[in-house]
Amino acid sequence: MAYLTLFFLLLLIKSASSQQISNPITTEDCNNRWIYIRNLPSSFNLDLLAKCSEYPLFDDFCPYLANHGLGQKTHSKSRSWYRSDPLLLELIFHRRILEYPCLTNDPNVANAVFLPYYAAIDSLRYLYGPDVNSSFQHGMDLFEFLQSNEPEIWKKHMGHDHFLVMSRPAWDFSQPLDNDPPIWGTSFLELPEFYNVTILLPEGRAWPWQEHAVPYPTSFHPPNLACFDAWVRRVKRSRRTSLMLFAGGGGIGATPNIRRSIRTECNNANNSSINGNNTSFNKSNRIYSKICHIVDCSNGICEHDPLRYMKPMLQATFCLQPPGDTPTRRSTFDAITAGCIPVFFEELSAKMQYQWHLPEDKYPEFSVFIPKEEVVFKGLKILDVLMAIPRSEVGKMRESIVELIPRVMYRRHGSSLGLRTKKDAFDTAIDGTLQTIKDKLNNMLEHRPLV
Repeated sequence: MAYLTLFFLLLLIKSASSQQISNPITTEDCNNRWIYIRNLPSSFNLDLLAKCSEYPLFDDFCPYLANHGLGQKTHSKSRSWYRSDPLLLELIFHRRILEYPCLTNDPNVANAVFLPYYAAIDSLRYLYGPDVNSSFQHGMDLFEFLQSNEPEIWKKHMGHDHFLVMSRPAWDFSQPLDNDPPIWGTSFLELPEFYNVTILLPEGRAWPWQEHAVPYPTSFHPPNLACFDAWVRRVKRSRRTSLMLFAGGGGIGATPNIRRSIRTECNNANNSSINGNNTSFNKSNRIYSKICHIVDCSNGICEHDPLRYMKPMLQATFCLQPPGDTPTRRSTFDAITAGCIPVFFEELSAKMQYQWHLPEDKYPEFSVFIPKEEVVFKGLKILDVLMAIPRSEVGKMRESIVELIPRVMYRRHGSSLGLRTKKDAFDTAIDGTLQTIKDKLNNMLEHRPLV
């Protein structure tokens, strides 16, 4: 079944590639927006998908290759909802860029060069497969190809005009080159050969200028404007019967951490409410039937099943977003899609990440920030902070959240022209990438020595 899926996927992408320059758009519309897709051997992308079940220590991702990486539909009649896997962002992005209206077959007129390399999928052989002891070599095959095949494309700007997508956090590609023996991760982002390339990934580090965070793919991929508008109407009219919600795992050990504090506070608050002891909540509350709702997603049971958490999110006003193994969470974008106000406990969870999609100066308008140290070590109650926010302010924040939904969703490939008028996560990422590359090239010109 996996090979049959892969066969049709290959045919469809090859077919789309052959038609990529047929978009009806004028040269003026594409001024400073031309993108050239580098023609890479299939060993750098589609061939890697055939190994979707070859890593026993990693999940079999073959079922999620369907629909060009969107995954299988949640049910047969669904039009917008899929069982999407974040690992396949590279494939989703590749399929979408084939529909980009300003593609060119001439690298000399391109403002940017896209490398359709499935870096995160290729990294699995280093992280979970036979090449674990040579993880410092991740990416070198690609660099050697770029140097030997039409090398003038790379040498024109020494890679400053190139960009690619990596669908795992930057930490997975940031192992120092001199680690002996290797610990965790590959060294792709530590290779000087790729320092000039703009990298799009779901979580970046705080310092490297070439890393730019883009939203994790959620399970919502509408095909047309009618489906999108229907969802937004549902979000707006949904009754918010829970004050706050946490969907996730962890926090069950004895070690103090934010997830443990959240679980403890939720359990205590719900018990007090049942017993009538939470007087501040009972007296002021006329909306919520539940203080805190926990959706237990331990052992990855929610990862490909949006039905488990989207309905509870639709019923909650605030969605708690504590960091886990890394600061960011896909759940942040699930919450925004559901119109649930995200509550952050680290600035690295979003504010210092998604500056193209969630402008830094807008965070007070759509989110709440509570330092995790205040909760874990100083006894600050999340409930007290959220209950202190005026109801009118909560209403304004929810309006702002709804406006963000298009910017964090990846609409389905082949979507209607009407829906394409709303810039989604892909469109916003392309805008940010083109501006970043333009700024880099202009900076190079300004500092070029006089001859």
